[in-house]
Amino acid sequence: GSNSELNCTQKSNITMVTWKINPKVGGHCSLGYRADWNKTNRTNCSDSMNWKSRPDQDPTLEIRRVKIAHEGNYTCEVAAPEGNFHRIYHLTVLVPPRFTLYCDDQGNPVCKAAAGKPAAQISWVLESNSTPNEEGHDNGTVTVFSKFTAYGNKVTNTTCIVSHPAGNWSKSIVC
Repeated sequence: GSNSELNCTQKSNITMVTWKINPKVGGHCSLGYRADWNKTNRTNCSDSMNWKSRPDQDPTLEIRRVKIAHEGNYTCEVAAPEGNFHRIYHLTVLVPPRFTLYCDDQGNPVCKAAAGKPAAQISWVLESNSTPNEEGHDNGTVTVFSKFTAYGNKVTNTTCIVSHPAGNWSKSIVC
């Protein structure tokens, strides 16, 4: 959902700049700039991908409202009097999960990290013999849920911890 900028090699007297974009899903696209014609060209790129400013001054690629569909390989090629320069990016999109903690019908705490990418890790502050379950979604996100099951004694207050590359969260509940 946020914007992303991919920088390219900054050189003076650029002859040509090309961004070659190969997403994991869907067809490739390219953005090009040729200095001798002072002309830009785009092939199969969505409107969310464009030059940050004028490519002759700054060849940075801007991706607006990044989505999972933008994941893939991005290659910038610059031709200048000093030579040809390449910069390669492997774009991975993180989606923070929606975190909920609730009591089920039997009074057991249930922790849920919904629609995250990659899958979140769930743990409990008090030791539990629960095993997290995962459910994959068509868009590449994963929902993870875990039901707290205490070893022997009845526990009334427990804390769930969700760990994810986009952040860590914890909530406590009394069931």
